[in-house]
Amino acid sequence: SEHTKCNNTTSMGKKSRRTNRNKNKVKNNKKKSSGASGTATEDKSQSTENVEDILSIGEETETIACDNNDTAAAVATNGHAKEEIEEAEAEEAEAEEAEVEEEGGVPNGLTESLSLLTDAQRKLALALCEAGQSHLFAHWPKPSGISSPSSQAVAKVKVRFMEQLERMDAGYESRGGLTGYIENAKMLLAKSQAGENPLEGWTPSVPTGNLFELGTKDYAEIEKVGLGEVGACGFVLVAGGLGERLGYGGIKLALPSETATGTCYLQYYIETILAIQTKYSVSGMKLPLCIMVSNDTSAGTVSLLAENDNFGMDADQITIVQQGDGVPALLDNNAKIALDTKDRYKVQAKPHGHGDIHALMYTHGVAEKWEASGIKWTIFFQDTNGLAFHTLPLALGVTKKHGFIMNSLAVPRKAKQAIGAITKLEHQQTKEVRTINVEYNQLDPLLRATSFPDGDVNDKKTGYSPFPGNINQLVFDLHAYNKAVNRTKGSMPEFVNPKYKDEAKTVFKKPTRLECMMQDFPTILEGKNETQFVGFTSIAADLCFSPVKNATVDGVKMQENGTHPGVAATGEADQYEAVAKIMRSIGCKVGVPDPVTFAGITFVPGPEIVLHPGFVSFPGEYKNRFSRPSSVQISANSSLVVSGRCTDLVIESLDLRGALIIDCEEGATGGVIRDLKVCNQGWHKVAVDESEKDEVLRMRGYRINKTETKTITFKKDGSFVEGGDSEPLPEGIADLLSPGQTESSEKTKECMCTIQ
Repeated sequence: SEHTKCNNTTSMGKKSRRTNRNKNKVKNNKKKSSGASGTATEDKSQSTENVEDILSIGEETETIACDNNDTAAAVATNGHAKEEIEEAEAEEAEAEEAEVEEEGGVPNGLTESLSLLTDAQRKLALALCEAGQSHLFAHWPKPSGISSPSSQAVAKVKVRFMEQLERMDAGYESRGGLTGYIENAKMLLAKSQAGENPLEGWTPSVPTGNLFELGTKDYAEIEKVGLGEVGACGFVLVAGGLGERLGYGGIKLALPSETATGTCYLQYYIETILAIQTKYSVSGMKLPLCIMVSNDTSAGTVSLLAENDNFGMDADQITIVQQGDGVPALLDNNAKIALDTKDRYKVQAKPHGHGDIHALMYTHGVAEKWEASGIKWTIFFQDTNGLAFHTLPLALGVTKKHGFIMNSLAVPRKAKQAIGAITKLEHQQTKEVRTINVEYNQLDPLLRATSFPDGDVNDKKTGYSPFPGNINQLVFDLHAYNKAVNRTKGSMPEFVNPKYKDEAKTVFKKPTRLECMMQDFPTILEGKNETQFVGFTSIAADLCFSPVKNATVDGVKMQENGTHPGVAATGEADQYEAVAKIMRSIGCKVGVPDPVTFAGITFVPGPEIVLHPGFVSFPGEYKNRFSRPSSVQISANSSLVVSGRCTDLVIESLDLRGALIIDCEEGATGGVIRDLKVCNQGWHKVAVDESEKDEVLRMRGYRINKTETKTITFKKDGSFVEGGDSEPLPEGIADLLSPGQTESSEKTKECMCTIQ
């Protein structure tokens, strides 16, 4: 009955509350004007009540008076009387702004709600108020003291809010928690507002690095050095992103890297690591994989692994580390934390950046555990680059030869291209030297302000900028890595990049946040004995870098502007072309088809060549697999798939004009393909439109119609079975064909060769 009585007094109480609050405003305005005329304003730390006193107030307070605003908030939680509640809460927020000063920076609603919270939550809430974040709690209604579903619901959302803040605080623990975040943000925002250059005092120059071309003697020699080390690598996959931006509902790791076999990115990465382990590791050694996930991708990653039995990798080889809830978004130069626009009991969170991986490697003890198990090198790579491993032995060989602590794989870069640049920096006073990534928007003004009056321009001889592009594929000496990370707890330097509305830089266009990047690792190295051992290895992008990161519609615009579109169709096409390029480099005759356009994206469509890493992993292995390269011919529109079980297969001579799948049954390892001629109708890409239900096909703009396929399956006894025409396919092969597709015995008039 008391609860009902309070609900009925909502309208009656508004006028008197407004009057009282206006009096409070006048009272507080007098205080402020008094301070402005000369009365000293107390320091915040002095004006804030003792933490223990406030905690005791929260424990002892039991307000039984029926406060209409508490009722209003409770009703709002249940979705009733929306307009009335919003007005009441707005008035409450106004009142609290006036009352905060009287309460020493702690809103009454928080003070009287402290009994709901744990000791840790109370201390965190009060610490945030002391740090200028009282607004986070200004809308909290005072508890009515009446137990009801409504009041319980309000209590729950308050606790939920504090639980989110606790997670954010823990995620930033190595830097001082949320109060440390606020302090760092105020400092960086002040520098940004003042227009300070973060690279002030550093002089850039062209870095000295190693540039390689596939098929050369230098490439082969350095790759051979790397092949001797690749069996002692641990792998770190930075995979915090969803596929929403691409038009895909799942995690990006679940995306098929190509549609010839449908192998997803995570499967491809794991199968490559297992192939390296089988071929190059000492007996009994397991190569570990650490996957960094976010709250968005954690469940999807765990599920993908579980549903596929870890794609053949033992469970004890995989470590999953998770970023926290992100970091709070910031509203202004005072680092005022932003509340969610749709839920005032939730902080607006933003990603902190992939630089968190180093702190996670430290806090979870991953890198130290790896080193203790015999791992010597650590490879960092990102989630949707199907070319990630082709040049791994090359980069590893350079790292080994020069004794690098950190080696960045880089690609030739056009001037002003929107990709970070590897740059040599020397500090004008300390003479410290760094080889480090400089973001493209900082590079040109830095060059112009120092010894490069023309800024970032292309070299006339090469057509590229002398500053190579960073692709965030990193190789570390694990012992030296651990030494630096243990010293700093893995914390990378932060930066802020607010977008301002006004020239005075006082208003943000949208909330900003602090970020960090994993490639800034050289900043935590100390002394010449560390800083001089950072380098880069440069190779053409078509062999090592084709990320899938953009929606098709955005990719069309980028391609029109002369930039690689980075979409699913080009990611797939570049995978086929990278394999074809390696085959051509050893003397195989692989055709080049005319470009095609699907969904506005133009690319070279094939030939579709998918060689499982168990068969061949790196360029240095190809001559052993294609023993007579000049006798291997693959036409421009052909398709070749080799299964991973065929670890001992050798293709000596082949004339392929159509589609061929080579597999080995369980327990078989292959044989020799000699004088084989295959000619059939093969596979063809067919356009799909926006109505296509399969989002994997829709984002590409095509499907592969597998019209006719020749299959060869090697048996355990050394024999083989041929499939094709109207014969049923061997087990394991049928899965590679599109649903509803069957093999056709019909040959085109132009395709009259025989199979020998």
